[in-house]
Amino acid sequence: MVSAEKKSGRKIRTEYLGRIIVTIFGVLIILLTLIILGFLGYKGSGTFLNYGHTLSDFLFGKKFSPGEAGESGLVGSAVFIVGSLYVSGLALLISMPFSIAVAIFISDISPKIGKSFLRPVLEIFVGIPSVVYGWIGLSVLVPFVASVFNLPYGFSVLSASLVLAVMIFPTITSVATDALQAVPAEYKEASYGLGSTRWQMIWRVKLRSAIPGILTGIVLGLARAFGEALAVAMVIGQSNRFAKNVLSPTNTITAVITSNMGNTVTGSEFNDVLWSMAFLLLLISLVFIVLIRVIGRKGGTNE
Repeated sequence: MVSAEKKSGRKIRTEYLGRIIVTIFGVLIILLTLIILGFLGYKGSGTFLNYGHTLSDFLFGKKFSPGEAGESGLVGSAVFIVGSLYVSGLALLISMPFSIAVAIFISDISPKIGKSFLRPVLEIFVGIPSVVYGWIGLSVLVPFVASVFNLPYGFSVLSASLVLAVMIFPTITSVATDALQAVPAEYKEASYGLGSTRWQMIWRVKLRSAIPGILTGIVLGLARAFGEALAVAMVIGQSNRFAKNVLSPTNTITAVITSNMGNTVTGSEFNDVLWSMAFLLLLISLVFIVLIRVIGRKGGTNE
């Protein structure tokens, strides 16, 4: 028989060992994040240190024609920044109403169908590779847009936004559903007790209580849309000009990086400006993460 003291000692050692392992992995993740941030910052700084461009030239310049092999050109990235915001924002506007409606259906209208059918479908959507979305958009959506609007081609902001809307739909829907299902049952019972109809209960009680969680899902969807590269590059047209309307082609930060990074010479201005865009993209992703944290804290304080 093992004494109680030995058992207690083993538990303490196991607990401390577990803490040490978890702490090591946590520190490694933090270090890895800092290393990536520092590496991208170092590589992206070449645009400004090696070629003398200003931050204003990079962020607000309208012409993009960087030099190769030691030459200096124009590094304006405003077209890509505006294009990313345009495409991601439109995708969010398209996807958000459908996502919230399906989340309400799963949580309150028909939970059985939601659990047995819609939830598995959402998981399938999440698992589909982005190249598949892009290929379907290229072969089906682009010709459809061209035929409906009588255009010579269907590569446009609208095509890219529709593809992105489908891609971010599962993310927003899943998070919004969890937020609605997390609303305490007492709120629902109290609402019915006061004579509310089901729609009044959903609109005035559950949705308002779940707003922080729903906003978190929306920000996550926006971050996914902003960071998507391959599917967007396949259907947006990759034109280095501002889009006149939703039927015009344009370009995004991720698409221009994906299309050109493998074709530039290391150390050239073109290569450096692509690294600068990658660093900008990382900073924007960090902003999205901060927004999610802020929304989560407000949700916790409201509860």
